[in-house]
Amino acid sequence: MSDASSDVLVETAVDVPSGLPARIPTPQPGDPRLARLSLNQRTTANWSLREAIDGTVAAGLGSIGLWREPVAEVGLATAVEWVRASGVRVSSLCRGGFFTAADPTARRAAHDDNVRAIEEAAALGARTLVLVPGGLPEGSKDLAGARARAAEAIAALAPVAKRHGVVLGIEPMNPIFAADRGVVSTLGQALDIAEQFPADEVGVVVDTFHLWWEPAVEEQIMRASDRIVSYQVCDWITPLPADTLLSRGMMGDGHIDFPGFTSAVTAAGYTGDVEVEIFNADVWAAPGAAVLATLARRYLELVEPWLGAAGLDTVRPRA
Repeated sequence: MSDASSDVLVETAVDVPSGLPARIPTPQPGDPRLARLSLNQRTTANWSLREAIDGTVAAGLGSIGLWREPVAEVGLATAVEWVRASGVRVSSLCRGGFFTAADPTARRAAHDDNVRAIEEAAALGARTLVLVPGGLPEGSKDLAGARARAAEAIAALAPVAKRHGVVLGIEPMNPIFAADRGVVSTLGQALDIAEQFPADEVGVVVDTFHLWWEPAVEEQIMRASDRIVSYQVCDWITPLPADTLLSRGMMGDGHIDFPGFTSAVTAAGYTGDVEVEIFNADVWAAPGAAVLATLARRYLELVEPWLGAAGLDTVRPRA
């Protein structure tokens, strides 16, 4: 692309959801800088699985992060067929977890569902199953007990995951979600659990939205080292919406230092895919192709230059 055509592209392209002019040109499919960029399905929640796969291919992204619900809608066999035919990697499958019920029957049901999730991840060629630990049972204030039950549940699943070639990725969540969905709030807490198991069985998910606030997070990222199984990026925007689950923003629209955070993840040795995962009503309302164009531009501007050269030839192939 000539400099002149690039200038036109910058002037005419518009970022979503801000509506502001794009700051850099939109990368074209085949741009090697997109090799590690992954679309997490929730970023384009208005797209079906078929549309998400096709959009990922059209934008030239290297991989996609899938969610179990859209996979179930079309059936696992069909989803596997579509993924294989597309040639894209599945960077992760979301989600397993929700381990913290007080009732033993409910915990057994959660275990069985997580076994199915591991099997689905293996079939799709996803090396990582993302685990959301779960919140406090109704009426409970026993945070430590809920966290202990999550660790026990992971211990029961680890050998199952190993047999299927899947690594369990514990996702620590911002403390605002501790009561209802994530009793593991810091990377340090996630590592305290993960380090009880071999690194090829249990790792951690590093998500900028959840961890940007954590004191000494750089030191915890270095501690994570070979246990980082997924790096997810999006921004923290203010004011927070009424539904805080939808408070994730496009990179560059909020408060997170992506160059600094990405440099720490790179220094820890992470060479895998980088998923953009955004829960945001305005992003979801925008055309999917415009969302992908914006996230690709922001990724090249704020994330990719700090990934370093390592990883481009070691990104895991699809099984």
